[in-house]
Formats: sequence, structure tokens, C-alpha cells
Amino acid sequence: MMILELVSYSTIFLLSALLIHTILTFTNRSWMGLPPSPPFALPIIGHLHLLGPQMYRTFHNLSSRYGPLIYLKLGSVPCVVASSPELAKELLKTHELTFTSRKNSTAIDHLTYKVSFAFSPLGPYWKFIKKLCTWELLGNRTLNHFLPIRMEEYKRFLGVLAERSSLGESVNLTEELLKLTNNVISHMMLSTRCSGTHDQASAARTVVREVTQIFGEFNVSDIIWFCKNIDLQGFRQRIEDVHRRYDALLEKFITDREQVRKVNKENRGKSTCEGGDDEVKDFLDIMLDIMEDENAEVKITRDHIKALVLDFFTAATDTTAIALEWALAELINNPAVHQKAQEEIDKVVGRNRLVQESDGPNLPYIQAIIKETFRLHPPIPMLARKSIQGCKINGYFIPAHTLLFVNIWSMGRNPKYWDSPLEFRPERFLESCEGDPMGLIDVKGQHYQLLPFGTGRRGCPGVSLAMQEVSMVLSAMIQCFEWKVVGPLNMEERPGLTAPRAYDLVCSPVARFIPLDNINL
Repeated sequence: MMILELVSYSTIFLLSALLIHTILTFTNRSWMGLPPSPPFALPIIGHLHLLGPQMYRTFHNLSSRYGPLIYLKLGSVPCVVASSPELAKELLKTHELTFTSRKNSTAIDHLTYKVSFAFSPLGPYWKFIKKLCTWELLGNRTLNHFLPIRMEEYKRFLGVLAERSSLGESVNLTEELLKLTNNVISHMMLSTRCSGTHDQASAARTVVREVTQIFGEFNVSDIIWFCKNIDLQGFRQRIEDVHRRYDALLEKFITDREQVRKVNKENRGKSTCEGGDDEVKDFLDIMLDIMEDENAEVKITRDHIKALVLDFFTAATDTTAIALEWALAELINNPAVHQKAQEEIDKVVGRNRLVQESDGPNLPYIQAIIKETFRLHPPIPMLARKSIQGCKINGYFIPAHTLLFVNIWSMGRNPKYWDSPLEFRPERFLESCEGDPMGLIDVKGQHYQLLPFGTGRRGCPGVSLAMQEVSMVLSAMIQCFEWKVVGPLNMEERPGLTAPRAYDLVCSPVARFIPLDNINL
């Protein structure tokens, strides 16, 4: 009898505590003027019990019930989710300086040596690296200088596909696209490429995919304050393993380059001829120059260099390959769109030469396919920021230190802004909508309906390189091959910081015009 009474009292106590917590939470939210919120935030975990493995899908479902601006408590972390272009504009443009910070995690801090450009605050270091990237690494002069190398990599990639086609074999495009995009950025940053499965750059490619996955995974220690020093999910061991392998890899690159620079410096000292001023250096040489310059505007260490290489490897390898893979998967599922794209390329480029990067602006339907791919499958489905001060948005109060998610995946599926939003229809970007040409919507975030590269100060500095690569490679795959798969393609996404396909894209290329050996590059 005593046991029954004890159980009864315990149940009453727990229910009472939950009721009081719910009332206090609701009262506090109403008093502060916070945005609408799902009911029944639980003690300690808040709304964590509502989240699925793909947060952007959960946020999309919650926003469809509670509105385009909602407030959530994820453990100890308050956050707001915005799911409309109007709110994105107000948050990322009107109140841009309020949301310039980013919330770091245990994985981000450790793997990026706590000096990541992508996650650092908008201080002197961030401004210096942004300027350096815009003018040195990703400026027109550098991109033009590396064009022959990109074309060499494109041809190498197409050659692999042509060989598989002649043998009647299938190809794992997920792997081949990652190799291609990694080779391009490896050349620009480290003057190397991945030529096999066991070399340094191949190891870097593996690390990149592991990094983007672990960055996007849910870690209890990051969001529940009393679990901060408890590794419930074994994250720290995984992080340490990735960090150890990455650090050894980059230390090898840097040490080898320092030895080469030392020899070159000695040789220049013996020679009367100096290198020309027009020399274009790779990223590693640029950063080593700055590190060795005692009068540099910002002091750079080896850890800064390693963190920056990781920033650009992850940004330029994974996301570009993801966009290309999704685009081709959609074309395979939509043969009429594929045929229309082939007809445009045949008309503009013909069959006597391979499509070039410079052909991109003359292929509006290809550009529309890329935009439509970004709308349905943004490689990074949510933009994450953190408020550095309180502000009012749409009459609601957003406190300081609140995590902000702009759900661009959800925005691309909203019927309020897109006709038949789940249909893959590139023509929407060539038509007029209420007198406003949808074709004017660009990928640089200026219209806020489409934000694959973010917008404003925190926008991706590599948008020009990414668009040149995506346009060229997608056009070449359409121009040179038909694509066959066995059965319907699975179009699910894999959880993580990025949103790649859940399963590798394996298909058979069928050559549709002259052999690649005879293509005039």
C-alpha cells in the first residue's frame, strides 16, 4: 500500500512540476513578446523531443503549424526559426549587424583550432581574410589563371566517364564528382591533386566529408548546460580522431612547402633574375608569406592556415559536388527537361567542341536548371547565425545570444512563393510572375527567395568559382552522355551540415557524340 501511495505521490509531483514549468514558460514567453512557440517545452530538454534527424524538415513542419517565425528552446539554447523571404531579408539585411555572429560547437571549435574564418566574429581577422579571399584566392585574376587546370580536371573526369561508357560499366558519380571538385580546390590551395586512393589529397577528401557530417550532427553536450563536460555520445573520440588525421595531413603539406620555399629562396639568392610581379601563387604560399611577414596587417599562425584550408576544402569540395549530383539526379528523373537541355547545348555549342566555362551565360536553360536544383536541394539547407544583441522582428522580441536558423530548404518548398513547389520545373526561372521576371532571381541572395550561397557580409566568397564549376560540369555531362539507372532513384537526404543524397548516385553513362579524345579543348 505504501509503495502504491509513493508511486501516486511521485506521479502527482512530476505532473505538477511539468504543469508549472509549462505555465512559467508560456507566461515568460508572452511577457517578453517572443515569437509563437510549440507547446509543452519539457524541463531541461525544451523542444528537443520534437526534432528529427533532419532539423530543416522538422522546422518546416513546425513552421507550417505555428507560422514563419517561431521560437524554440533546444536544451539550454534559445533559438528562432525563420521560413520566409521577407523575414530572411529583415533578419539578414535590415538587422544584419545584429546577426553577424555564429554559434560554435565542440566539433567546430576543436576541428578548426578555434580560429575558423567561417565561424569567427566580424572582427579584424575576419575582415582581413575576407579581403584576402576576394582579391587573391577567388578574384578574377586567380580564377582565370587556374582555368587551364580546371579544364584539365574536367577532361580527366569526362575521360573516366567515357572509358566506363565504352566498357558498358556503371560509375559511382558521387565518388567521381567529389574527386573532381577536390582536385580543383586542391590545385588552387596546395598545387596538388588526388591521383589515387591512398595519397594525401585523397585522404583530405575523406576528412572533408567526415567534417561536414560531424559538424551537422546533434551533440547533447553542446546544448544542455550540465552535459557540457560529459561525452554521452562518444563525440569527443570521433572529433579527436578526425582532428589527428587532418592535422597530420596539413602539417605534412606545410612542412613540405616550407622546405621547397627554402630551397627556392636559396636559389634566387644565387641568381640575378627575380620572379616576375605577375606570378600567381596558390593559397598556401600566400598564407605562408603572411605568416613570415613581421609587418603583416594580421598575425597568422600555422593553426590559422590549417583552419582556413579546412574552411575552403569543405566549402569547395562537398557543396559543389552535392549540387551537381542533385542536378543530374533530377534530370534523370525528368527526361523531358534533360532533352530540352541537350537541345540548348547542341544549338549554342554544337557537337564539334566541348562546352566551355565561357558558354555558361549563353545557356539560360542550363542556368535555370541550376537555380531549380538549388531551390529544391540547397547544399546547405539552413543558414545559422546568433544575435549579439536584442532586436524586434515583426513585432516580436528576439533576445541577445539567440540562435537563428533561416530555413532556406523550407522556403524553396513554400507554395506562397513558388507555383507547384515540389515539381522540378526550371522553366519557372524563365517566365514572368506577377510582372516580375523570375529569371531575375539570382543565386547570390539579393532577392532572398533563393539563398544557396547565403547573403550579405557572411555570404559565400566562392560563389563565382562554384557557379563556373557547376555550370561547366553539368553542361558537359548533358552534352556528352545519356544516363541510365536501374529502377527509380532514391531522393532522400543524409543528415549533416550539408544535405547530400542519402545514397550514392550510381549510373551508366552512354556516349552521345564524338569521342572525347577528339574534342578540341
